[in-house]
Amino acid sequence: VGEANTGYLAAVGTPSAEVKALVSEVNAKRKAEFERTAQKTGATLVQVQARFYELAVQRTQPGHYYQDASGNWKKM
Repeated sequence: VGEANTGYLAAVGTPSAEVKALVSEVNAKRKAEFERTAQKTGATLVQVQARFYELAVQRTQPGHYYQDASGNWKKM
């Protein structure tokens, strides 16, 4: 699992059903938070997602994955 360039989590490789369920759960929570933040700040949902992605990449730990702007997976 890694930080996708959309602001959401995504599976890297072939995930198990358990991993798919966990990613879906986390992403649903993220979307709700992104929508609250957009409404509160007057930003668009896309702007909030992009900013979250930037911050998430900055916090990515060594050995963990993130997706670059071109959609390629990178290991920190």
